[in-house]
Amino acid sequence: MRLPSVAAAVVREGVVVWADALGLADCEAGVEASVETQYRVGSITKSVTAVAVMTLREEGRLDLDDPLELYLPGSVHGALSIRRLLSHLSGLQREAGEMFVSGRSPSAEELLASIDGYEQVLPSARAHHYSNLAYALLGEVVARASGVPYARLVDERVLAPLGLGRTTWSPQPPSAQGYLVEEYAGTVVREPHIELGPVAPMGQLWSTVADLCRFASFLAGDGDGILERDSLEQMWTPQSMVDPERWSVGFGLGLELSAQDGRVFGGHGGAMPGFLAGVHVHRDSRVGAAVLANAGTRLATRELCLELASATIERWPAAIPSWRPEAEPPPEVRGILGRWWSEGNEFVFFWREGKLTAEAPGTPPWVHASVFAPCEGGFRVVEGRERGERLRLVEEGMVFGGYLFTRGQRQSPG
Repeated sequence: MRLPSVAAAVVREGVVVWADALGLADCEAGVEASVETQYRVGSITKSVTAVAVMTLREEGRLDLDDPLELYLPGSVHGALSIRRLLSHLSGLQREAGEMFVSGRSPSAEELLASIDGYEQVLPSARAHHYSNLAYALLGEVVARASGVPYARLVDERVLAPLGLGRTTWSPQPPSAQGYLVEEYAGTVVREPHIELGPVAPMGQLWSTVADLCRFASFLAGDGDGILERDSLEQMWTPQSMVDPERWSVGFGLGLELSAQDGRVFGGHGGAMPGFLAGVHVHRDSRVGAAVLANAGTRLATRELCLELASATIERWPAAIPSWRPEAEPPPEVRGILGRWWSEGNEFVFFWREGKLTAEAPGTPPWVHASVFAPCEGGFRVVEGRERGERLRLVEEGMVFGGYLFTRGQRQSPG
């Protein structure tokens, strides 16, 4: 592998446990790369854009199923929803024109004036189709829904609260120069710097491996005060499959979801002329990795991130907490605990960490137990399997999700 430089880091439970950098951030000047070196992170910006959208959703300024028409009235693409733009299900063409041919991004006026000329190359929701254009339009949605310029809102709502002081819209020293590594000569050529202007929401940001690790920890659930848990959960919920034949890579809302060795990692990759980037994290273990390089070829950042994170999970498993007795469950819960049967199958109800929980013995570990909260007339699942379904007590036992549960096996009715 021939790269001018590469920086990488691993984060575990909110702490960067390893970081290193090799090579030259600037080949001509002979400047060595370090873990504090900024690199352009390209499409990782999309995940930041998605977080900005979700903050506005929580404030009630927009709904994920709002049509684009509400924010860009009169557009021929007005029926497309924010959700489908976020998850690459809009069917819109990949780029906002041919900026990577001309080397020049469109102005804000050109972007909006050209919107009706952009193609919808697939019907909406037909299949995953990656679209930088969709995220350029989402930036305009953010600005119009909030009344604040897109970049300023991201600075105020995402970057500053998360403490991402080395994540910026333009390079701040020390920063890396992007290169093309010539295949046969083994030489490097400086890549031009492209300012994205109004299409910045799809790939403008610069960052460091340490900042990306902080962002990964936020995505894994360590970001209290930025987004509610439900919003993060929605970002992680699969919306489309990139590879429907293998089912190894999908997309949530602004998050690329990658399956490896029975684990799902969320994050994003990035590529701009002269740069490659990746950040991916596993929610359950809160272990993730970030990788940055100043060449546009030869580095599979997602695969390297997953390899680093997976090795950390396997070699440094989470500590098993000491058992402590639970507080006494409420009387209405006490009578539910224990074994129940439905349609010949066993289910066990526990009192765990102050919550009523149910699971079926032998269920695979990726099927999470049902966690209940009290509701009028009984309980409702708020996490895990059968989320949203209701449980209520009846004379014969209890009804959960429309099925009768009894203390012993019995023939199904009818």
